[in-house]
Amino acid sequence: MIIMKTGATDVEIARVVREVQKYGLKADVSRGEFRTVIGLVGDERKIPFSHFAVLPGVKEAMMVETSYKLISREYSKLSGENGERRLIKVKNTSIGSDEPVFIAGPCAVENKQQLFKIAEGIKKAGAHMLRGGIFKPRSSVHSFQGLGANGREGAEEALSWLREAGEKFEMPVITEVRGETQVDLIADYVDILQIGARNMYDQDLLSAVARKKKPVLLKRHFGAGIEEFLSFAEYIAAEGNKDIILCERGIIPIGKGKSYTRYTFDLAAIPAIQKETYLPIIADPSHATGRHDLILNMSCAAIAAGANGLMLETHYNPQDAWVDGQQTITPDELESIIDACQRIRRDLPIVTKDE
Repeated sequence: MIIMKTGATDVEIARVVREVQKYGLKADVSRGEFRTVIGLVGDERKIPFSHFAVLPGVKEAMMVETSYKLISREYSKLSGENGERRLIKVKNTSIGSDEPVFIAGPCAVENKQQLFKIAEGIKKAGAHMLRGGIFKPRSSVHSFQGLGANGREGAEEALSWLREAGEKFEMPVITEVRGETQVDLIADYVDILQIGARNMYDQDLLSAVARKKKPVLLKRHFGAGIEEFLSFAEYIAAEGNKDIILCERGIIPIGKGKSYTRYTFDLAAIPAIQKETYLPIIADPSHATGRHDLILNMSCAAIAAGANGLMLETHYNPQDAWVDGQQTITPDELESIIDACQRIRRDLPIVTKDE
């Protein structure tokens, strides 16, 4: 990264950017209150750092060892741009503040009546955002793939229901983008674009979603380490979009024998990630546990660990849900979870600073 002197002019900053681009790299310009920091995006072996260090207005040219420098706390501290945590505003909701955000709704949108009934229930329960799956990634080709599998017309109809429900109940809406061909269509209807765990490694999809300039919720792959997770979040930031919401949703269990949970809920990853990056991180105990009877306990644990919010699968009749009914809660259960989590957050100070 290139650290500009305090008081560096726009002309000097523009010259550095041109020099970076001359070597075939992108420049991420972060303007803080006291200084400007320019992050270099691309193959840094092409860059002669000694050349940049003597350009007018440059204080220092330095190599950052981490592979996720644009979203690192180090980058944020040098520029003073984001402070301790990035606040992502989506309509009437902010993600990253001291107040946890609750995202709820059906795993899969089944029909308009179902969606609106659930939306009304979660709104009364205290949820802030409505989720609903339309393109469903499934392990089996014979499983329900979501209404988006009915072609563009079916996908647009379901997306219009999602947007209409969000407008009626005054909640931002979010759905998963399963492939590059869906990016433009989905971005026209939703407020947040979700990248599911299976697609965390899809670099082209991450870049395509980032270019829509809408907030992106990125789920951790169930086999990914923390460094990998943050490194792939960097692909989104590298496109100039830092409105990234990270999501811990469980990793592959270790050992053999009876499986008591769907995945292992890596709670320690939440504060660990918060020490590495200024991005907000939420938790998904629905996928992590795969059991509705564990959702309350693990939701409370995630908030106590410092999560900025939760994503919870909710249905008024879980046993009849078309997808993942075993890990789905009711709106009444959601209300109890939200109340418990809000009390925990009020009573428990959360520390994310390095010290």
